[in-house]
Amino acid sequence: MEWLNVILVVFLIVSAIAVERTRDLLSAVIIFSAYSLMMSVLWLILKTPDVALTEAAIGAGVNCILFIAVISRTKRFEK
Repeated sequence: MEWLNVILVVFLIVSAIAVERTRDLLSAVIIFSAYSLMMSVLWLILKTPDVALTEAAIGAGVNCILFIAVISRTKRFEK
């Protein structure tokens, strides 16, 4: 179980850096959604299912839909 925590934390760090480094906004939203899903798994491992459910619903669900709606109304690539 300890190795799973380490792998999840490393994935979270790598995905946070990837979101910051990417120039394509849609790719950044997808990576951010994966970050939120892995964060909800980490909350579940830490035995906080209420926080995990909220993170999955709000972080990966609602934020992703809102970000994609905004990107569809703007240009996709950042200058």
